[in-house]
Amino acid sequence: MWTEERETSPSDPRSAPAVTVIIPTFNRESFLARAIDSVLVQTHRNFELIVVDDGSSDATASLVASYGGAVRYLFQENRGPAAARNLGIREARHGLLAFLDADDHFHPGKLAMQVQAMEARPELFVSHTQETWYRNGRHLNQKLRHRKEGGDIFARSLELCVVGMSTVMVRRELFARIGLFDESFPCCEDYDLWLRASVAHEFLLVDAPLTVKHGGRSDQVSVQHRVGMDRFRIRSLEKLLAAAILSPSQRALAGKALAGKATIYGNGCLKHGRREEGLRYLALAAGVASSPPRG
Repeated sequence: MWTEERETSPSDPRSAPAVTVIIPTFNRESFLARAIDSVLVQTHRNFELIVVDDGSSDATASLVASYGGAVRYLFQENRGPAAARNLGIREARHGLLAFLDADDHFHPGKLAMQVQAMEARPELFVSHTQETWYRNGRHLNQKLRHRKEGGDIFARSLELCVVGMSTVMVRRELFARIGLFDESFPCCEDYDLWLRASVAHEFLLVDAPLTVKHGGRSDQVSVQHRVGMDRFRIRSLEKLLAAAILSPSQRALAGKALAGKATIYGNGCLKHGRREEGLRYLALAAGVASSPPRG
């Protein structure tokens, strides 16, 4: 249970913009209560909380049931985090959506600060915050390349995912514009979505560490797919280039990123004896590098 002191709530919380918080989970019973509790103590009180159970075989259902009507529980057969988040998006009742992974948690003022920031910039569709990282229970200093930024983040988003999934708040309309999470991605679905969003949308940065991210466990998707993860980023870049939505300068940047990733991955395949796969990615890199940007 979150134990930090709570700030004073507004006299009429229903007057504040309503938020839907979506927690996808799969066999995270040991961490889920901490995530749920961090939402329920938010100083911003006008929210609904949805837990999407992606086919858990542990006691997730009974844990969520213990919260009664404070939490909406949705269940689906195991289809991955992208499908779980998409179900939450489709079922959300409110126009502002926030996401929280089941093994992370919010600072008590997270929703309040982010809603206030988005109310001040109604022309922007997505915001994110800084985050604090813990690995195996110890604080982890982030490298500069992981530091969050606002504005046009397209160029930075090509290299790696620079938006923390548990930090974002979006207007529902964003998904009508760019589509939902790609459910064919077992990982890097967040890289794919935020890259698509950054093509035409600025990101609002709330420059405070309002989310605590926990990592370093072998059961996490990012760890399970760590080897060869770039092949999913390569697929995302191929999709983006094929969609013909980029400006000439964006197309040049995306092509350079794709050629670089495909070269590194292809050489890695050759090094580990996967010759056919390696040659295929090296051919992809060569083809992209020889293609001039289209207007």
